[in-house]
Amino acid sequence: MTDPLDVAGLQRRLADFAAARNWQQYHTPKNLVAALSVEASELVEIFQWLTPEESAGVMADPDTAHRVTDEVADVLAYLLQLCEVLGIDPLAALNAKIDRNEGRFPI
Repeated sequence: MTDPLDVAGLQRRLADFAAARNWQQYHTPKNLVAALSVEASELVEIFQWLTPEESAGVMADPDTAHRVTDEVADVLAYLLQLCEVLGIDPLAALNAKIDRNEGRFPI
């Protein structure tokens, strides 16, 4: 088994999981983006009516922390699957975006 903290290894695990269930037919870019949006909305829902102070302390409550962690994992899973389907290296994409932002927003 691959290192579970390796991005490429996680993408392989997600692809293997989907393939074992014959789900890859549903993992089109459109469907993955829709699922990503839904999961991101579920994360937003946790924070929706919290004050800034309450939102900063959300991980102090074990039940809420568990919900936040699960939703973050769902968002990341769909994002990694989308990147896999589209052939995007997510770390390279992020690195390039940071480079562009550093140029756009100088100190």
